[in-house]
Amino acid sequence: MSTATENGVGGSRGTSGEKTYKKTTSSALKGAIQLGIGYTVGNLTSKPDRDVLMQDFYVVESVFLPSEGSNLTPAHHYPDFRFKTYAPLAFRYFRELFGIKPDDYLYSICKEPLIELSNPGASGSLFYLTSDDEFIVKTVQHKEAEFLQKLLPGYYMNLNQNPRTLLPKFYGLYCVQSGGMNIRLVVMNNVLPRSVKMHYKYDLKGSTYKRRANRKEREKACPTYKDLDFQDMHDGLYFDTETYNALMKTLQRDCRVLESFKIMDYSLLLGVHVLDQSVKDGDVAEACGDGRRPVGQKVLYSTAMESIQGDGKAGESLTTDDTMGGIPAKTHRDERLLIFLGIIDILQSYRFIKKLEHSWKALVYDGDSVSVHRPSFYANRFLKFMSSTVFRKIQTIRPSPSKRTRNSIPALKSSSQEILSSHSDDGIEERKDRLSGTRSLASLDGRAFYEAGSMATTISSSSLYTTQQCLEANPKQRDELATSSTFTLEDSAICLTPEQITLDDRDDGSVLDVYL
Repeated sequence: MSTATENGVGGSRGTSGEKTYKKTTSSALKGAIQLGIGYTVGNLTSKPDRDVLMQDFYVVESVFLPSEGSNLTPAHHYPDFRFKTYAPLAFRYFRELFGIKPDDYLYSICKEPLIELSNPGASGSLFYLTSDDEFIVKTVQHKEAEFLQKLLPGYYMNLNQNPRTLLPKFYGLYCVQSGGMNIRLVVMNNVLPRSVKMHYKYDLKGSTYKRRANRKEREKACPTYKDLDFQDMHDGLYFDTETYNALMKTLQRDCRVLESFKIMDYSLLLGVHVLDQSVKDGDVAEACGDGRRPVGQKVLYSTAMESIQGDGKAGESLTTDDTMGGIPAKTHRDERLLIFLGIIDILQSYRFIKKLEHSWKALVYDGDSVSVHRPSFYANRFLKFMSSTVFRKIQTIRPSPSKRTRNSIPALKSSSQEILSSHSDDGIEERKDRLSGTRSLASLDGRAFYEAGSMATTISSSSLYTTQQCLEANPKQRDELATSSTFTLEDSAICLTPEQITLDDRDDGSVLDVYL
Protein backbone atom coordinates (compact mmCIF):
# COMPACT_ATOMS: atom_id res chain seq x y z
CA MET A 1 0.00 0.00 0.00
CA SER A 2 1.27 3.44 -0.83
CA THR A 3 0.03 6.80 0.35
CA ALA A 4 2.79 8.81 -1.21
CA THR A 5 2.12 12.46 -1.85
CA GLU A 6 3.96 15.24 -3.55
CA ASN A 7 7.74 15.46 -3.03
CA GLY A 8 7.72 11.91 -1.70
CA VAL A 9 6.63 12.96 1.75
CA GLY A 10 3.91 10.34 2.03
CA GLY A 11 4.29 7.02 3.77
CA SER A 12 4.69 3.69 1.97
CA ARG A 13 5.36 0.09 2.92
CA GLY A 14 8.73 -1.40 2.11
CA THR A 15 9.59 -4.99 1.24
CA SER A 16 9.42 -5.99 4.92
CA GLY A 17 5.87 -4.67 5.17
CA GLU A 18 6.83 -1.90 7.58
CA LYS A 19 5.65 1.59 6.73
CA THR A 20 8.32 4.10 5.75
CA TYR A 21 8.23 7.86 5.65
CA LYS A 22 10.91 9.79 3.75
CA LYS A 23 13.07 6.65 3.60
CA THR A 24 12.81 6.20 7.38
CA THR A 25 10.99 3.19 8.79
CA SER A 26 8.12 3.79 11.17
CA SER A 27 9.87 1.98 14.04
CA ALA A 28 13.04 4.07 13.61
CA LEU A 29 10.98 7.25 13.48
CA LYS A 30 9.04 6.37 16.63
CA GLY A 31 12.30 5.57 18.44
CA ALA A 32 13.89 8.85 17.32
CA ILE A 33 10.84 10.79 18.51
CA GLN A 34 11.00 9.27 21.99
CA LEU A 35 14.77 9.67 22.31
CA GLY A 36 14.77 13.25 21.01
CA ILE A 37 11.87 14.47 23.16
CA GLY A 38 13.28 12.70 26.18
CA TYR A 39 16.60 14.52 25.77
CA THR A 40 15.24 17.98 24.97
CA VAL A 41 12.59 18.07 27.73
CA GLY A 42 15.05 16.75 30.28
CA ASN A 43 17.59 19.38 29.26
CA LEU A 44 14.93 22.09 29.49
CA THR A 45 14.39 21.49 33.21
CA SER A 46 17.78 23.05 33.92
CA LYS A 47 16.65 26.36 32.43
CA PRO A 48 14.95 28.72 34.92
CA ASP A 49 11.33 29.76 34.47
CA ARG A 50 10.87 33.24 33.05
CA ASP A 51 8.48 35.24 30.90
CA VAL A 52 8.31 34.33 27.23
CA LEU A 53 10.01 36.92 25.05
CA MET A 54 9.42 37.63 21.38
CA GLN A 55 12.74 36.12 20.31
CA ASP A 56 11.87 32.87 22.11
CA PHE A 57 9.41 32.01 19.33
CA TYR A 58 12.21 31.80 16.75
CA VAL A 59 14.82 29.83 18.71
CA VAL A 60 15.85 26.42 17.29
CA GLU A 61 17.93 24.02 19.39
CA SER A 62 19.72 21.05 17.82
CA VAL A 63 21.40 17.92 19.17
CA PHE A 64 23.07 15.01 17.40
CA LEU A 65 22.25 11.49 18.65
CA PRO A 66 24.63 8.88 17.18
CA SER A 67 23.71 5.23 17.53
CA GLU A 68 26.81 4.50 19.67
CA GLY A 69 25.88 7.31 22.08
CA SER A 70 27.90 10.28 23.37
CA ASN A 71 28.66 12.15 26.57
CA LEU A 72 25.23 13.81 26.38
CA THR A 73 23.07 11.25 24.61
CA PRO A 74 22.37 7.55 25.21
CA ALA A 75 23.22 4.76 22.77
CA HIS A 76 20.40 3.35 20.63
CA HIS A 77 19.86 0.82 17.86
CA TYR A 78 18.44 3.28 15.31
CA PRO A 79 20.36 5.05 12.54
CA ASP A 80 22.18 8.24 13.52
CA PHE A 81 19.93 11.27 13.52
CA ARG A 82 19.83 14.91 14.52
CA PHE A 83 16.93 16.22 16.59
CA LYS A 84 15.79 19.85 16.42
CA THR A 85 13.46 21.57 18.87
CA TYR A 86 11.62 24.74 17.83
CA ALA A 87 10.77 27.47 20.37
CA PRO A 88 11.43 25.25 23.42
CA LEU A 89 10.64 27.93 26.01
CA ALA A 90 7.43 28.98 24.27
CA PHE A 91 6.14 25.41 24.07
CA ARG A 92 7.12 24.83 27.69
CA TYR A 93 4.85 27.74 28.55
CA PHE A 94 2.00 26.20 26.50
CA ARG A 95 2.40 22.87 28.29
CA GLU A 96 2.35 24.59 31.70
CA LEU A 97 -0.77 26.52 30.65
CA PHE A 98 -2.55 23.21 30.07
CA GLY A 99 -1.31 21.71 33.31
CA ILE A 100 1.25 19.35 31.75
CA LYS A 101 4.20 18.71 34.04
CA PRO A 102 7.55 17.78 32.42
CA ASP A 103 7.56 14.35 34.09
CA ASP A 104 4.02 13.60 32.88
CA TYR A 105 4.91 14.72 29.35
CA LEU A 106 7.94 12.42 29.25
CA TYR A 107 6.00 9.56 30.85
CA SER A 108 3.20 9.78 28.27
CA ILE A 109 5.49 9.92 25.23
CA CYS A 110 8.45 7.82 26.23
CA LYS A 111 7.26 5.08 28.60
CA GLU A 112 5.32 2.91 26.12
CA PRO A 113 5.78 2.47 22.35
CA LEU A 114 3.79 4.94 20.26
CA ILE A 115 0.67 3.58 18.55
CA GLU A 116 0.45 4.19 14.80
CA LEU A 117 -2.94 5.38 13.52
CA SER A 118 -4.38 5.26 10.03
CA ASN A 119 -4.75 8.53 8.17
CA PRO A 120 -8.01 9.00 6.23
CA GLY A 121 -6.84 12.28 4.68
CA ALA A 122 -4.94 12.97 1.50
CA SER A 123 -1.94 14.61 3.17
CA GLY A 124 -0.01 11.36 3.62
CA SER A 125 0.97 12.37 7.16
CA LEU A 126 1.78 9.79 9.80
CA PHE A 127 -0.09 9.83 13.11
CA TYR A 128 1.17 8.36 16.37
CA LEU A 129 -0.81 8.15 19.61
CA THR A 130 0.61 7.84 23.11
CA SER A 131 -0.49 4.77 25.06
CA ASP A 132 -2.41 6.87 27.63
CA ASP A 133 -4.53 8.61 24.95
CA GLU A 134 -3.19 12.06 25.83
CA PHE A 135 -1.10 13.15 22.83
CA ILE A 136 -1.00 12.83 19.05
CA VAL A 137 2.32 13.10 17.18
CA LYS A 138 1.79 14.08 13.54
CA THR A 139 4.26 14.55 10.69
CA VAL A 140 3.84 17.88 8.89
CA GLN A 141 5.28 19.35 5.73
CA HIS A 142 7.94 22.03 5.67
CA LYS A 143 5.47 24.81 4.80
CA GLU A 144 3.13 23.78 7.63
CA ALA A 145 5.94 23.75 10.21
CA GLU A 146 7.16 27.11 8.97
CA PHE A 147 3.65 28.53 9.17
CA LEU A 148 3.16 27.23 12.72
CA GLN A 149 6.38 28.89 13.84
CA LYS A 150 5.19 32.22 12.41
CA LEU A 151 1.82 31.63 14.06
CA LEU A 152 3.24 31.15 17.56
CA PRO A 153 3.10 34.80 18.79
CA GLY A 154 -0.56 35.11 17.82
CA TYR A 155 -1.28 31.63 19.16
CA TYR A 156 0.37 32.62 22.45
CA MET A 157 -1.83 35.73 22.69
CA ASN A 158 -5.01 33.76 21.89
CA LEU A 159 -4.32 31.05 24.49
CA ASN A 160 -3.67 33.66 27.15
CA GLN A 161 -7.08 35.17 26.46
CA ASN A 162 -8.90 31.88 26.08
CA PRO A 163 -7.44 28.49 27.08
CA ARG A 164 -10.86 26.91 26.43
CA THR A 165 -10.83 26.50 22.67
CA LEU A 166 -11.58 23.86 20.05
CA LEU A 167 -8.42 24.82 18.15
CA PRO A 168 -5.54 22.30 18.23
CA LYS A 169 -3.42 22.54 21.35
CA PHE A 170 0.22 22.40 20.28
CA TYR A 171 2.68 21.07 22.85
CA GLY A 172 5.85 20.84 20.77
CA LEU A 173 7.36 21.28 17.30
CA TYR A 174 10.32 19.09 16.36
CA CYS A 175 12.38 17.90 13.39
CA VAL A 176 14.17 14.57 12.90
CA GLN A 177 17.05 14.69 10.38
CA SER A 178 17.86 11.19 9.21
CA GLY A 179 19.26 9.84 5.94
CA GLY A 180 19.48 13.33 4.50
CA MET A 181 15.74 13.94 5.01
CA ASN A 182 13.94 16.32 7.37
CA ILE A 183 10.89 14.88 9.12
CA ARG A 184 8.99 17.61 10.96
CA LEU A 185 6.66 16.66 13.79
CA VAL A 186 4.09 18.42 15.94
CA VAL A 187 2.70 17.15 19.26
CA MET A 188 -0.98 17.96 19.83
CA ASN A 189 -3.93 17.02 22.03
CA ASN A 190 -5.90 13.90 21.19
CA VAL A 191 -9.48 14.76 20.16
CA LEU A 192 -10.93 11.22 19.99
CA PRO A 193 -9.89 9.06 22.96
CA ARG A 194 -9.57 5.31 22.36
CA SER A 195 -11.22 4.58 25.71
CA VAL A 196 -14.60 5.46 24.18
CA LYS A 197 -15.89 3.64 21.11
CA MET A 198 -16.73 6.03 18.28
CA HIS A 199 -19.73 4.67 16.42
CA TYR A 200 -19.43 7.46 13.85
CA LYS A 201 -16.49 9.66 12.82
CA TYR A 202 -16.73 12.70 10.58
CA ASP A 203 -14.35 15.18 8.97
CA LEU A 204 -16.55 18.22 8.28
CA LYS A 205 -15.62 21.34 6.33
CA GLY A 206 -19.02 22.79 5.43
CA SER A 207 -18.41 22.27 1.69
CA THR A 208 -20.09 19.82 -0.71
CA TYR A 209 -17.59 19.32 -3.55
CA LYS A 210 -16.20 15.75 -3.27
CA ARG A 211 -17.17 15.67 0.39
CA ARG A 212 -18.17 12.03 0.57
CA ALA A 213 -16.05 9.16 1.88
CA ASN A 214 -14.70 6.94 -0.88
CA ARG A 215 -15.32 3.21 -1.12
CA LYS A 216 -11.92 2.33 0.33
CA GLU A 217 -12.56 4.45 3.41
CA ARG A 218 -16.06 3.01 3.89
CA GLU A 219 -14.64 -0.51 4.00
CA LYS A 220 -12.63 0.26 7.14
CA ALA A 221 -13.79 -0.92 10.56
CA CYS A 222 -14.25 2.67 11.73
CA PRO A 223 -14.43 4.87 8.62
CA THR A 224 -14.20 8.64 8.67
CA TYR A 225 -17.19 10.10 6.83
CA LYS A 226 -17.58 13.58 5.38
CA ASP A 227 -20.14 16.35 4.97
CA LEU A 228 -22.50 14.72 2.48
CA ASP A 229 -22.36 11.45 4.43
CA PHE A 230 -23.40 13.27 7.60
CA GLN A 231 -26.44 14.77 5.88
CA ASP A 232 -27.41 11.31 4.63
CA MET A 233 -26.94 9.58 7.99
CA HIS A 234 -28.06 12.17 10.55
CA ASP A 235 -30.79 14.74 10.97
CA GLY A 236 -28.58 16.89 13.17
CA LEU A 237 -27.22 16.47 16.71
CA TYR A 238 -29.39 18.08 19.37
CA PHE A 239 -28.10 19.87 22.49
CA ASP A 240 -29.82 21.68 25.32
CA THR A 241 -29.93 25.45 24.94
CA GLU A 242 -27.04 26.23 27.28
CA THR A 243 -24.68 23.68 25.72
CA TYR A 244 -25.63 24.69 22.18
CA ASN A 245 -24.96 28.37 22.91
CA ALA A 246 -21.61 27.57 24.55
CA LEU A 247 -20.56 25.38 21.62
CA MET A 248 -21.52 27.92 18.96
CA LYS A 249 -19.87 30.76 20.87
CA THR A 250 -16.64 28.76 21.02
CA LEU A 251 -16.79 27.95 17.29
CA GLN A 252 -17.46 31.57 16.37
CA ARG A 253 -14.56 32.77 18.50
CA ASP A 254 -12.18 30.17 17.06
CA CYS A 255 -13.23 30.90 13.46
CA ARG A 256 -12.63 34.60 14.06
CA VAL A 257 -9.08 33.80 15.18
CA LEU A 258 -8.45 31.55 12.17
CA GLU A 259 -9.79 34.18 9.80
CA SER A 260 -7.49 36.81 11.31
CA PHE A 261 -4.53 34.50 10.58
CA LYS A 262 -5.81 33.97 6.99
CA ILE A 263 -6.27 30.25 7.66
CA MET A 264 -8.68 28.12 5.61
CA ASP A 265 -9.40 24.50 4.67
CA TYR A 266 -9.58 23.43 8.31
CA SER A 267 -12.01 20.73 9.46
CA LEU A 268 -14.12 19.81 12.45
CA LEU A 269 -13.21 16.30 13.58
CA LEU A 270 -16.38 14.88 15.10
CA GLY A 271 -16.75 11.60 16.99
CA VAL A 272 -20.20 10.29 17.96
CA HIS A 273 -20.59 7.70 20.71
CA VAL A 274 -24.12 6.24 20.92
CA LEU A 275 -24.78 5.52 24.59
CA ASP A 276 -27.91 3.45 24.04
CA GLN A 277 -26.17 1.24 21.48
CA SER A 278 -23.16 0.75 23.77
CA VAL A 279 -25.36 -0.33 26.65
CA LYS A 280 -27.16 -2.73 24.33
CA ASP A 281 -23.93 -4.16 22.93
CA GLY A 282 -22.17 -4.16 26.31
CA ASP A 283 -19.19 -2.09 25.12
CA VAL A 284 -19.56 1.15 27.07
CA ALA A 285 -15.79 1.55 27.09
CA GLU A 286 -12.95 -0.41 25.65
CA ALA A 287 -10.54 -1.87 28.13
CA CYS A 288 -7.03 -0.52 28.41
CA GLY A 289 -4.08 -2.59 27.34
CA ASP A 290 -3.32 -3.56 30.94
CA GLY A 291 -6.93 -4.51 31.66
CA ARG A 292 -7.63 -1.57 33.95
CA ARG A 293 -10.72 0.55 33.59
CA PRO A 294 -10.01 3.46 31.25
CA VAL A 295 -9.69 6.88 32.81
CA GLY A 296 -10.39 10.29 31.35
CA GLN A 297 -7.77 12.51 29.82
CA LYS A 298 -5.71 14.36 32.41
CA VAL A 299 -4.50 17.36 30.42
CA LEU A 300 -6.39 20.50 31.34
CA TYR A 301 -8.95 21.79 28.80
CA SER A 302 -8.21 18.87 26.46
CA THR A 303 -11.66 17.25 26.48
CA ALA A 304 -14.59 18.41 24.39
CA MET A 305 -16.64 19.38 27.44
CA GLU A 306 -13.81 21.42 28.94
CA SER A 307 -13.17 23.18 25.65
CA ILE A 308 -16.60 24.85 25.52
CA GLN A 309 -17.51 25.44 29.18
CA GLY A 310 -16.63 28.10 31.68
CA ASP A 311 -14.59 31.27 31.46
CA GLY A 312 -11.20 29.56 31.28
CA LYS A 313 -10.17 30.58 34.81
CA ALA A 314 -11.31 27.49 36.65
CA GLY A 315 -8.75 24.73 36.92
CA GLU A 316 -11.00 21.88 37.92
CA SER A 317 -11.49 19.01 35.52
CA LEU A 318 -15.00 18.49 34.22
CA THR A 319 -14.37 14.97 32.97
CA THR A 320 -16.42 12.27 34.70
CA ASP A 321 -16.61 8.50 34.41
CA ASP A 322 -20.05 8.84 32.83
CA THR A 323 -19.15 11.19 30.01
CA MET A 324 -15.38 10.65 29.63
CA GLY A 325 -15.18 14.30 28.63
CA GLY A 326 -17.80 14.03 25.88
CA ILE A 327 -20.66 16.47 25.38
CA PRO A 328 -24.13 14.96 26.00
CA ALA A 329 -26.46 15.20 23.00
CA LYS A 330 -29.43 13.47 21.39
CA THR A 331 -30.62 12.48 17.94
CA HIS A 332 -34.00 13.46 16.54
CA ARG A 333 -35.17 10.01 17.69
CA ASP A 334 -34.08 10.79 21.29
CA GLU A 335 -31.05 8.46 21.23
CA ARG A 336 -28.50 9.51 23.85
CA LEU A 337 -25.06 10.47 22.50
CA LEU A 338 -21.65 11.63 23.63
CA ILE A 339 -19.96 14.06 21.25
CA PHE A 340 -16.19 14.47 20.92
CA LEU A 341 -14.91 17.19 18.63
CA GLY A 342 -12.11 19.58 17.77
CA ILE A 343 -10.90 21.78 14.92
CA ILE A 344 -7.99 20.20 13.03
CA ASP A 345 -5.72 20.98 10.06
CA ILE A 346 -5.34 24.69 10.80
CA LEU A 347 -1.88 24.97 9.21
CA GLN A 348 -3.24 25.68 5.72
CA SER A 349 -2.90 29.38 4.96
CA TYR A 350 -4.43 31.05 1.91
CA ARG A 351 -1.13 31.22 0.08
CA PHE A 352 -0.59 31.82 -3.62
CA ILE A 353 -0.85 28.12 -4.48
CA LYS A 354 -4.20 27.88 -2.66
CA LYS A 355 -5.51 30.93 -4.49
CA LEU A 356 -4.60 29.26 -7.78
CA GLU A 357 -6.29 26.05 -6.67
CA HIS A 358 -9.51 27.87 -5.82
CA SER A 359 -9.48 29.83 -9.07
CA TRP A 360 -9.04 26.65 -11.11
CA LYS A 361 -11.75 24.73 -9.25
CA ALA A 362 -14.14 27.69 -9.44
CA LEU A 363 -13.88 27.60 -13.24
CA VAL A 364 -14.77 23.90 -13.39
CA TYR A 365 -17.15 23.57 -10.45
CA ASP A 366 -19.30 25.80 -8.27
CA GLY A 367 -16.79 28.09 -6.61
CA ASP A 368 -18.81 28.33 -3.39
CA SER A 369 -18.97 24.53 -2.95
CA VAL A 370 -15.25 23.72 -3.09
CA SER A 371 -13.32 23.48 0.17
CA VAL A 372 -10.52 25.85 -0.83
CA HIS A 373 -11.83 29.39 -0.46
CA ARG A 374 -10.82 32.76 0.93
CA PRO A 375 -10.68 32.71 4.76
CA SER A 376 -13.66 35.01 5.43
CA PHE A 377 -16.03 33.08 3.16
CA TYR A 378 -14.71 29.75 4.46
CA ALA A 379 -15.33 30.76 8.10
CA ASN A 380 -18.89 31.97 7.41
CA ARG A 381 -19.79 28.84 5.43
CA PHE A 382 -18.22 26.63 8.11
CA LEU A 383 -20.20 28.30 10.91
CA LYS A 384 -23.47 28.25 8.96
CA PHE A 385 -23.13 24.53 8.28
CA MET A 386 -22.29 23.73 11.90
CA SER A 387 -25.02 25.88 13.45
CA SER A 388 -27.87 24.78 11.17
CA THR A 389 -27.05 21.33 9.79
CA VAL A 390 -24.76 19.57 12.26
CA PHE A 391 -25.65 21.06 15.66
CA ARG A 392 -29.19 21.97 16.63
CA LYS A 393 -30.94 23.27 19.71
CA ILE A 394 -33.57 21.22 21.50
CA GLN A 395 -36.79 23.20 21.30
CA THR A 396 -38.58 23.28 24.65
CA ILE A 397 -42.30 22.67 24.32
CA ARG A 398 -44.27 25.52 25.86
CA PRO A 399 -47.82 24.87 27.10
CA SER A 400 -50.38 26.40 24.79
CA PRO A 401 -52.52 29.16 26.31
CA SER A 402 -55.91 27.93 27.55
CA LYS A 403 -58.83 28.69 25.32
CA ARG A 404 -61.40 31.12 26.51
CA THR A 405 -64.68 29.70 27.65
CA ARG A 406 -67.44 29.85 25.11
CA ASN A 407 -69.66 32.90 25.23
CA SER A 408 -67.72 34.63 27.98
CA ILE A 409 -65.36 37.57 28.39
CA PRO A 410 -62.88 37.52 31.29
CA ALA A 411 -62.95 40.48 33.62
CA LEU A 412 -60.58 43.26 32.58
CA LYS A 413 -57.66 43.73 34.93
CA SER A 414 -57.71 47.49 34.91
CA SER A 415 -58.99 50.36 36.88
CA SER A 416 -62.46 49.75 35.46
CA GLN A 417 -62.69 46.67 37.70
CA GLU A 418 -62.37 48.85 40.75
CA ILE A 419 -65.10 51.12 39.44
CA LEU A 420 -67.42 48.23 38.70
CA SER A 421 -66.80 46.50 42.02
CA SER A 422 -68.01 49.59 43.90
CA HIS A 423 -71.46 49.54 42.28
CA SER A 424 -74.33 48.12 44.22
CA ASP A 425 -76.70 45.51 42.95
CA ASP A 426 -79.40 48.16 42.79
CA GLY A 427 -77.36 50.21 40.37
CA ILE A 428 -76.85 47.18 38.14
CA GLU A 429 -80.55 46.40 38.06
CA GLU A 430 -81.29 50.05 37.26
CA ARG A 431 -78.95 49.99 34.27
CA LYS A 432 -80.50 46.71 33.09
CA ASP A 433 -83.90 48.35 33.10
CA ARG A 434 -82.60 51.34 31.17
CA LEU A 435 -80.94 49.20 28.52
CA SER A 436 -83.93 46.90 28.20
CA GLY A 437 -85.94 49.74 26.75
CA THR A 438 -83.58 50.15 23.84
CA ARG A 439 -84.58 47.04 21.86
CA SER A 440 -85.89 48.99 18.87
CA LEU A 441 -83.69 50.86 16.43
CA ALA A 442 -84.34 53.40 13.73
CA SER A 443 -82.07 54.40 10.86
CA LEU A 444 -81.66 58.15 10.31
CA ASP A 445 -80.57 59.56 6.90
CA GLY A 446 -78.98 56.25 5.93
CA ARG A 447 -76.66 56.33 8.95
CA ALA A 448 -77.01 53.26 11.14
CA PHE A 449 -77.57 53.71 14.83
CA TYR A 450 -77.19 50.67 16.97
CA GLU A 451 -79.74 49.37 19.35
CA ALA A 452 -78.03 49.04 22.68
CA GLY A 453 -79.34 45.60 23.51
CA SER A 454 -78.51 44.30 20.06
CA MET A 455 -75.05 45.81 20.26
CA ALA A 456 -74.43 44.12 23.58
CA THR A 457 -75.26 40.68 22.22
CA THR A 458 -73.31 41.28 18.97
CA ILE A 459 -70.11 42.58 20.51
CA SER A 460 -70.12 39.96 23.20
CA SER A 461 -72.29 37.32 24.68
CA SER A 462 -71.98 39.17 28.00
CA SER A 463 -74.12 42.14 28.88
CA LEU A 464 -72.48 45.51 28.37
CA TYR A 465 -73.46 48.30 30.69
CA THR A 466 -72.72 51.99 30.94
CA THR A 467 -71.39 52.89 34.33
CA GLN A 468 -73.43 54.86 36.73
CA GLN A 469 -70.69 57.44 37.07
CA CYS A 470 -70.64 58.04 33.33
CA LEU A 471 -74.40 58.58 33.25
CA GLU A 472 -74.44 60.78 36.32
CA ALA A 473 -71.69 62.91 34.85
CA ASN A 474 -73.97 63.70 31.90
CA PRO A 475 -77.63 63.90 33.06
CA LYS A 476 -78.76 65.14 29.70
CA GLN A 477 -77.43 62.07 27.99
CA ARG A 478 -79.19 59.88 30.56
CA ASP A 479 -82.52 61.55 29.84
CA GLU A 480 -82.03 61.23 26.12
CA LEU A 481 -81.17 57.56 26.58
CA ALA A 482 -84.41 56.96 28.43
CA THR A 483 -86.58 58.74 25.82
CA SER A 484 -84.93 58.11 22.46
CA SER A 485 -83.83 54.52 23.13
CA THR A 486 -80.64 55.13 21.12
CA PHE A 487 -77.05 56.11 21.83
CA THR A 488 -73.80 56.15 19.94
CA LEU A 489 -70.37 54.82 20.88
CA GLU A 490 -68.69 58.20 20.53
CA ASP A 491 -69.61 59.82 23.84
CA SER A 492 -70.40 56.81 25.99
CA ALA A 493 -68.10 54.71 28.17
CA ILE A 494 -68.76 51.00 27.94
CA CYS A 495 -67.70 48.93 30.93
CA LEU A 496 -67.96 45.28 31.85
CA THR A 497 -69.34 43.78 35.00
CA PRO A 498 -66.77 41.93 37.07
CA GLU A 499 -68.89 38.84 36.81
CA GLN A 500 -68.68 36.80 33.61
CA ILE A 501 -72.28 36.71 32.42
CA THR A 502 -73.25 34.28 29.67
CA LEU A 503 -76.33 34.20 27.52
CA ASP A 504 -77.69 30.73 27.18
CA ASP A 505 -80.28 31.70 24.63
CA ARG A 506 -77.61 32.44 21.96
CA ASP A 507 -76.18 29.91 19.57
CA ASP A 508 -73.53 32.32 18.36
CA GLY A 509 -70.17 31.52 20.02
CA SER A 510 -68.29 34.61 18.90
CA VAL A 511 -66.38 36.54 21.52
CA LEU A 512 -64.98 40.03 21.07
CA ASP A 513 -63.12 42.08 23.67
CA VAL A 514 -63.72 45.80 23.78
CA TYR A 515 -61.27 48.13 25.49
CA LEU A 516 -62.18 51.79 25.44
